[in-house]
Formats: sequence, structure tokens, C-alpha cells
Amino acid sequence: MRDASRSFPVVVFTGGPVIDAQVLRFAARLLEQPNIRLLAIISESPIRGLRGKILDLWIRRGLLAPAILLRDIVATVSNALLSPVSTLNRRRVLEQLRDRIHFVVDIHAVESLRLVKNAEPVLGLVYGGPILRPELYTIPRLGTLGIHHGIVPLYRGKKTTFWAMYNGEPDVGVTIQRISSNLDAGEIVMQAKLSVDRRPLPRIRNELNIVGLDLYLDAITAVLNSSAIYTKQVSSEAPLYKDPTAMDIVRFWGRYFVRLMNRADGA
Repeated sequence: MRDASRSFPVVVFTGGPVIDAQVLRFAARLLEQPNIRLLAIISESPIRGLRGKILDLWIRRGLLAPAILLRDIVATVSNALLSPVSTLNRRRVLEQLRDRIHFVVDIHAVESLRLVKNAEPVLGLVYGGPILRPELYTIPRLGTLGIHHGIVPLYRGKKTTFWAMYNGEPDVGVTIQRISSNLDAGEIVMQAKLSVDRRPLPRIRNELNIVGLDLYLDAITAVLNSSAIYTKQVSSEAPLYKDPTAMDIVRFWGRYFVRLMNRADGA
């Protein structure tokens, strides 16, 4: 058992031209832990700020980018009006981490690797980051953990909460795993499930984010305390999911409302 009085240095790997609100919530939780010392948040993005976000959305989502950007703007304004305390807390965390946030063009570049090596982290933590290669995720002495909002190995890849509900699954889930050379195929540290019932995707996604943060902190504590149990994933023929198209989104909501009506008729 490790000495609980020690402070373990960690580094967070993420991606994007701005630090996502959920990444900030994760960072805030790390800052609250007396035995964890957050050394740095390293985000891979060729361009920073709003211009970078627009370009990133266009590259990843094409014609869906304007709708997604509008949704994010509406959500940001709504949160600022309805939850001003949360907005102020995020700004406080950003200010607290100002000197520890590093935007890099290539997270595997020599300079980026040197930054992580010089920090000498015990554990690496991925939250919404790019796919890491061994030369980066093996630098931390205890390896690197990642959070995946999906139950592996059945739901690997992108937007797996969407796809699980699209496929009519009764449960969605979140997995904390060790990062490996294959996408979402590392050893499982912890998993949790959430019943879908009749709740819509945005509500399920928000609840899963809350469950996932708690689970991630539990997994980090277990790894640092040498009490984590690593479970090897079984092989699966399940597909590697990708971002949904506009037609996929239309079908999703069509299926969702049909299920609601069928359940209402059966009630």
C-alpha cells in the first residue's frame, strides 16, 4: 500500500483549440485531491481559440459544423445565465491552471515528449485527447489511463453513447482503461452502466459525464494505491464506431420517438 500522505504528480492529455468544459471539471476534481498534484494539461491543436474550434469542427464534421457550433454557443449562453456559479468556477479553474496549460501542434513532437519527461509524472490521464502512441503514454511510471464513454469491447470508437442508444441498448456506460496501442482496447480498470429508460440523449450524456468523473477519480485512486484490478478485454467482432452523419442523427431521433410511443402504448 502506498503512503497516503504522498502527493502523486499527474499529467492530463487532451485535444482541441480550447480546453473543453468537461476537461475543466475533471481538472477541478483533480485539484481537490490532496494526494494528486496536477502538473500540466497538454492539448493538441494546430490553431487555438474560436478560429481553431471552427476549423476543427469543419474538418471533423463537415456540413454539420455550423449546427454543432450553434448548439455549443446556445449551451454556453444558457449555462452562463442559468448557472452563473458554475461559469465562475470554470473561470477560476482556468485562472488557477493558466501556467499549466500547454497547447501543442503535435503532441508526439520532440518538444512535447520532452515537456512530459521533464515533468516526471507518475500517471498520465487522457480526457478527450487524440490517439496516443507508445512513446508518449509509456512515459509516466504507472502508465496512462483514459476515459471512454462506452462499454468496451462492444462500443469502441467515437460517439458510442449515441450509437448505443441508436441501436436500442437498454444501458449505456463508461469505461476507465489503460491506454494501449489499439484504440479502446486496453485493460479495463473500472466500468459503470446507466439505464437509458425513456430519457433523451442530452440528459443521458450529462448523467454519464457525472458518473464518469466519479469513476475516473476512483480508478486513479486505485492505481495510485496499487489496488487496481486490470481486466483484459475479450476479443470482439463489434465495429469501430465513427461520428454520425446528418442522416444517422435524423434516424436516431426517429427511432427514439417511435420507442417512446411504443412504450406509451404498452404502459
